[in-house]
Amino acid sequence: MRRTTSGVIGLAGVCLGAMILAGCGGQPAPEPEPAMAEAALATTNPYREFGITANNAFFYYDDVERAAEFYTDTLGVDLVADYDFAKILRLAGTSYLILVDAEMGMHSTDEPKSVALALLTDELEAWHEYLQGQDVEFRSELSVNPDGPHDGFVVLDPEGYLLEFERFNDHPENVDLTPQLAQLDSLYPPADRGATAPSDLGIKATVLWLYYADMDSIQAFYEEKFGLDLTVDQGWAKIYQTSPAGYIGLVDGERGMRDATETKAVTVSFFTDDIRGWFDYTRDEQAFELRSEAVSEADDRFLAFVGYDPEGYFLEFDTFLEHEANTELLEAMSQ
Repeated sequence: MRRTTSGVIGLAGVCLGAMILAGCGGQPAPEPEPAMAEAALATTNPYREFGITANNAFFYYDDVERAAEFYTDTLGVDLVADYDFAKILRLAGTSYLILVDAEMGMHSTDEPKSVALALLTDELEAWHEYLQGQDVEFRSELSVNPDGPHDGFVVLDPEGYLLEFERFNDHPENVDLTPQLAQLDSLYPPADRGATAPSDLGIKATVLWLYYADMDSIQAFYEEKFGLDLTVDQGWAKIYQTSPAGYIGLVDGERGMRDATETKAVTVSFFTDDIRGWFDYTRDEQAFELRSEAVSEADDRFLAFVGYDPEGYFLEFDTFLEHEANTELLEAMSQ
């Protein structure tokens, strides 16, 4: 069982910017003036400086082929790369899901599934009607409130991960979110894949819901260490945009569909074009605890490194390389 940190690691003692660069040599640096120190701490917003090109999550399965069939056939999601033990699915424009054979992954299927994946759609009622006719287990039935901020229903995938089909409405709570969603095109089942899912049922964006014991600390972590801006404040749940069609949602584990747990059968992942920028920032500023000592180059298909957020969710950063296995994936990411 991995040790987790209990709070946000500070930036004290880190050399930042030209103003205090002289202090990184053999001579001790003078104490900076308060204004200088504040400016130095504000020099790096990693989200803006290094970027996130797409959101991703790793889910772990005993039968990864059965899971892949569910997503590609029943839901009509596009399989854009197949590594055999891992299947990379494109859910929305900049949102992906990787299904992993648990025997070869960082997590086991015995760990709690402390995550839910919201699939945002304009065709909510049609999705509900269609899935009622499929061999799909429902966690909750369709709930629609024209005056409320969102409508939706929840189903389980073949091994128990929660999928929330959701529509965010024109509502004061969503004043920042709805303009972002309005700029997006939905992804529909590829016409040449022969999926069971109807061709007019799409997914516009995703929210990866994560469950926490200390909401104040985790909100500060993603705002201060990642540089994210709050998009939706639901009180006991906070939503942040991390790519055009990808969001993460921080949820109070005492209020949400899942509990906050020490271990979790999920890895939160971000695709980036500047993986070394993210790694150097994380290492040098101790932004979060690292599992990896360096960016891994062991596989010629991708670069990666892994760390942990303050409550133990694995955070993986990935850059995919030119390789025959990544042809469709890279094409999708370039769109």
